[in-house]
Amino acid sequence: MSTDIVAEVREAVAAIPSGCVASYGDIAQWIGTSPRQVGRAMGLLDEGVPWWRVVHSDGTPATCHQGQAPRLLAEEGTPMRGTRVDMRRARHRGQTPVPPSP
Repeated sequence: MSTDIVAEVREAVAAIPSGCVASYGDIAQWIGTSPRQVGRAMGLLDEGVPWWRVVHSDGTPATCHQGQAPRLLAEEGTPMRGTRVDMRRARHRGQTPVPPSP
């Protein structure tokens, strides 16, 4: 995995404000890669990055880190619909997608 992708994912995740989330696909669009690559890079990030703010496209929180994501999201006041994040209300739209490569 390219250290550039890991650094870009780290920067994108760090920019998600408390109480908001982004999906793996959102981050992939922002940095011009695939959601799977974002997921792989997430596994290489240090603990100081707010990993719990990255969710599946349907709002399902991550299951890693002993399932702590729902608690951390709740502590930040992230809007939920049952066990999933309310993506309509919580999605962070702060970065502009990178145009596709030719």
